[in-house]
Amino acid sequence: MNKETERKYHIPDYERLFQDSTGPSGSEKNGSSIYKHLLIQYKGKLFISTILYIVKHSPVLLIPLITGEVINAVTAGGPDTIKKLVIYGVILLVLLLQNIPTHVLREKYNNEMLRTIGAGLRNTVIRKLQHLSIVYHKEIESGKIQSKFMRDIEAIEVLNRQLTNTLFPTIINVLVYVAVAVTKSRIVTVFFAAVIPINVIVVYMFRNSMKDANRTFRKENENISAKVSSMIDMIPVTKAHGLENEEINALENKINELKTQGLLVDKINAYFGSVTWVVSQIMSGICLFFTSYLAYKGKIQIGDVVLFQSYFNSISSSLQGLINIYPELTKGMESVNSLSEIVLSTDIENNSGKIKLRYVHGTVNFDNVSYRYPKADKDTIKDFTLAVTPGECVAFVGASGSGKSTIMNMIIGFLKPTKGTMRIDGKPIEALSLSEYRHFISVVPQSCVMFTGTIRENITYGLKNVSEERLKEIVHLANIDEFTDKLPDGIDTHVDENGANLSGGQKQRISIARALIRDPKILILDEATSALDNISEYHVQKAINNLTKGRTTFIVAHRLSTIRNANKIVVMDEGRCIEMGTYDELMAKKGTFYKLKSLNDNMATME
Repeated sequence: MNKETERKYHIPDYERLFQDSTGPSGSEKNGSSIYKHLLIQYKGKLFISTILYIVKHSPVLLIPLITGEVINAVTAGGPDTIKKLVIYGVILLVLLLQNIPTHVLREKYNNEMLRTIGAGLRNTVIRKLQHLSIVYHKEIESGKIQSKFMRDIEAIEVLNRQLTNTLFPTIINVLVYVAVAVTKSRIVTVFFAAVIPINVIVVYMFRNSMKDANRTFRKENENISAKVSSMIDMIPVTKAHGLENEEINALENKINELKTQGLLVDKINAYFGSVTWVVSQIMSGICLFFTSYLAYKGKIQIGDVVLFQSYFNSISSSLQGLINIYPELTKGMESVNSLSEIVLSTDIENNSGKIKLRYVHGTVNFDNVSYRYPKADKDTIKDFTLAVTPGECVAFVGASGSGKSTIMNMIIGFLKPTKGTMRIDGKPIEALSLSEYRHFISVVPQSCVMFTGTIRENITYGLKNVSEERLKEIVHLANIDEFTDKLPDGIDTHVDENGANLSGGQKQRISIARALIRDPKILILDEATSALDNISEYHVQKAINNLTKGRTTFIVAHRLSTIRNANKIVVMDEGRCIEMGTYDELMAKKGTFYKLKSLNDNMATME
């Protein structure tokens, strides 16, 4: 691909532009300032687009002038009348014909610029979402992100089109009309000039109410998007408990709130549109009688009445069009503010200047580590100390909320200690480039993430050039061939959304294969068998045994019988390690682990 092609298909990233448009602390998140900086990036293209518009729009600008001159020529009479009519006719024909190539060229140029801006905004949001921390993603509802990504970017695209197709053309039209009026009659020019401030006053009257209404409507849209997303996730639980009507009522209330706010926006827009139209028509009528009076007094020619009336109506229509899009402009600016909430967030993983590990041996050390979640009033992890050597298997057990998953997230690098030090191969995790470090770890979560595609694609996700021999080896080690051999398309079998056509055990084994094919040095198993039946657990545990060989492994265990061979078992309670040892040591001690094991056995018997 040559440089010109690369430039044409390059998608920009506007994060730096958003940052440069705010104050030092990022507090001045002004949508108009950000949008102004965005337009400055394309000032050259906007200038060319404007020139092309003037050329292609010249028939509309000049036809009233030609019409007035034709009427004046016919009214005045004389031997040159026919010659003048022919000249004006040729000029008109040329003006009309040139519109075809210049209009097509302008649309091509303009659309390429606008599509690039839209793609750039989407690219910026996607990049930022990938760099934001797990804590940020847990705090903001996915439905709100979807609303910002879809609705707000679409509103900004509408704003861009209104700007290039309405605002700039309106300014050009008014300037041309006023310039012609100056050459014809200064008194009429003064009358024309009075129209603009009148329309500005009308806009000013409605400005604040429209801005506030659009902001509230945008937030209501985000809230209902978040609620719908949550409702879809909760449908199995809702139906299982017969709570369909309760969910419907809750959504109806949200929908009604959205409807009420939408009606308020519509009401303000309706009054705004009606008032501006009435003002425009009154001014147009005044212009007609005013110019007719001037013609009656001999101050202007009869043809000029048609000229001025056409120009005035065009000015009024242009200003009316501009005023009518003001709600869209307000909505677009509010959407810029909305996107800035994501793009300007500082809750990101900064890997710049950090150590890029070329290899990980698997030594992990916690030295008096504590962790407290933002806005929490107490530590989730308290003075935790643990030393793990390469190849060791460490299991964590304890009640829900004891801190097991928090420790796993710290090992992954999602969370960083608020006190104490955690080291990977002797280096503080804060000093590491986490994106590079994570190339050496794999995670098998309790809830398997499956995307639409084939089983093969789900296993090799993110990897290129995986040999068929290597893939077959992994499929066998993960015990996937036990069920893929029975499928018509084998590992090329299509996976439905969220793996709906696979069992829990099958999805878990695919997740294990996804981890195994990366040959990780550090492996994290977060309750990988807790949601499985006994038969599925047998197959998954067999795959796990193959996965953990020769790797530093951390296991969050639900069924304690599965961690009998762990080198260390850490018993957690309210963020603290209260017991640590091998399976046999802890059973002999008859402490907390012994009680948990006994309870676990009783539960298994009941099952």
